[in-house]
Amino acid sequence: MDLLTDLAIILAKVIGLTFMVVLPLVPICVYFERRFSAIIQDRVGPNRVGIPLTLFGAKKDFHLFGLVQPMADGLKLFLKEDFTPSYVRKSFYWLAPALTVIPSLVTVCVVPFGSPITIGGEAHKLVIADLDVGPLFVFAVSSLTVYGITLAGWSSNSKYPFVGGVRSTAQMISYEIALGLSIIPLLLYYGDLNLSSIVEHQAAHGWLLLPFWGHTADYPLAEKLIFLVPAVIAFIIFTTSIFAETNRMPFDLPECETELVGGYHTEYSSMKFAMFFMGEYAAMVIGSALIVTLFLGGWSMGFGLDQALLKDDAGNWVWFSGLVHMGVFMTKLVAFILFFILVRWTVPRFRYDQLMRLGWVVFFEAALINVFLAAFVIAAPQLGWLSTIAGLVLLAVVTGALVWVLKTSDPKSPPNRGLLGQN
Repeated sequence: MDLLTDLAIILAKVIGLTFMVVLPLVPICVYFERRFSAIIQDRVGPNRVGIPLTLFGAKKDFHLFGLVQPMADGLKLFLKEDFTPSYVRKSFYWLAPALTVIPSLVTVCVVPFGSPITIGGEAHKLVIADLDVGPLFVFAVSSLTVYGITLAGWSSNSKYPFVGGVRSTAQMISYEIALGLSIIPLLLYYGDLNLSSIVEHQAAHGWLLLPFWGHTADYPLAEKLIFLVPAVIAFIIFTTSIFAETNRMPFDLPECETELVGGYHTEYSSMKFAMFFMGEYAAMVIGSALIVTLFLGGWSMGFGLDQALLKDDAGNWVWFSGLVHMGVFMTKLVAFILFFILVRWTVPRFRYDQLMRLGWVVFFEAALINVFLAAFVIAAPQLGWLSTIAGLVLLAVVTGALVWVLKTSDPKSPPNRGLLGQN
């Protein structure tokens, strides 16, 4: 019976967190994107699609602020003709859309959605798989998405999709290195790779970007404030790399409509195209969840409220704390998704050479230097201030020399003299 109970709990977590939380967020994100972009551009946005009560004799329909628009979009894509061109490599052509959606959904299993919830006197964590290598698992699985995009471009047997697939491969490789290096300072600080432990640490000692409570002898306020410098640098690199990983503006070069018609999914239609669409938004949801978990306290309410309101006299979580924390986590997640949407509609697209330069020349070196900076900050109490200052001066000299080398080696473009100045 214990085995059946454990299997039932695992199945409930999979269905509840993946198919009732993450997947519904995908069409909701589409609605948010349309409404938010409408506000930015001073438009109305979707506000018509609702419940057609006039079909049942009512005087007017119930529009419901256009909330049924995502359902209408999904129904439209599901009912469209599923056309497969005769010149494509069919096996890989059909496989590619699945390879873009599945990795995004698999990475959900290591994200903690809330504190443990008590059922029948036993505490159960609100995470599907509480792995001790959570961030590494996310990076390993999410990197498989590039195979779906590359296969889509190659199997289409068309020039523009192939260029989009090649762009995606180059883009993901250039940013995954910076993405992995950017979280090393966090792992040095937390000393743990378990995402649940990282969130519990932030609940007790302050969020990484808001460390203003929970001071102890091991985590004094001064040390936490000094560590804000490498933490903010890691946050900027990590967040920008997540934008590039999800192929969102301003890094949507693989599907750049101005040059490639539609990029790697030009030859796709119906639900196969919808799966690429779902994969992009699912990756945005998981990327936002990872940022919230690592930098913004995850499910923690912050400011010591978790310990004050949701723990009993024995220091254990009350039975409903998991539901409260899940609501907190979803609020932070939606807020960061709105930030994703805001960036898309305000920042123009990068040129491809700018994209590669940012990944290889700027972020790679900055993330590597930030690792040494974080190590000096953490090791300062053991090294002593003299050794720490000497190390920081050496690091500053190396950083300055690196910046100088990169600036002097950057080829200068010749001045544009215009048509009149040419012979």
